[in-house]
Formats: sequence, structure tokens, C-alpha cells
Amino acid sequence: QAQLVESGGGLVQAGGSLRLSCAASGRTFSSYAMGWFRQAPGKERDFVAAIDWGGSGTYYANSVKGRFTISRDNAKNTLYLQMNSLKLEDTAVYYCAAARYGSIRFRGDDYDNWGQGTQVTVSS
Repeated sequence: QAQLVESGGGLVQAGGSLRLSCAASGRTFSSYAMGWFRQAPGKERDFVAAIDWGGSGTYYANSVKGRFTISRDNAKNTLYLQMNSLKLEDTAVYYCAAARYGSIRFRGDDYDNWGQGTQVTVSS
């Protein structure tokens, strides 16, 4: 059974940094694109960032471009999201997901494995 487990969330002050990790198992995740999504209270789930199967291609939502960096270590089956210069509006539950394809995807429907989420709270 494919499984994704996020970690690294927490409470941080505005302007601070956090690094999220997503440990993957039960599937050859190195063959597939992966992504990060987030959902704030009362809002829809939004795309944050995606990376292709090899890690050479990345894509970001405009709201996080220049502040967040997505990366992966296929030898460790782990996906990362480095978040810098955090803002109050970054507060959300962050989910990692594995796509059905190797190329970058930014629609939730293109992903078929999801983690349980990790809470990120940015305070003033």
C-alpha cells in the first residue's frame, strides 16, 4: 500500500523558516512527479509546488515563488519543501502528493496518493 507521511510542520513567527518532509513508501515514487498542496481553514485546497520525477524541473504557485523551494531525494524516497520568509497567509495544512505521471502537474486531479497533512501556523 502506497503511503506518504509528512513531517516538519509547526508554529513559526512571520519571516521565519520551516522545512517540510514527506517520506514515501509502497510505490516506486522515483518514477513520478510529486507536489505540495495546502488548505487553509474554510478555503479550498491550493497548489503550492511540484517537481518532476528526476528533480530537474520545478513549478511554483505565484504566491510562494522566490520563498519556497521544492526538492526530492529519490534514494531516500523523500520529498522536501523549504519555506522561507513565511507570511501569515501561509498558515494552512500542507499535503504532499504523488502524481500519476513523471512530468510536472499542478492540478490535484493528477495526483493519486496523498499524505495526511501537517499543520503550519505562522504567527505575527
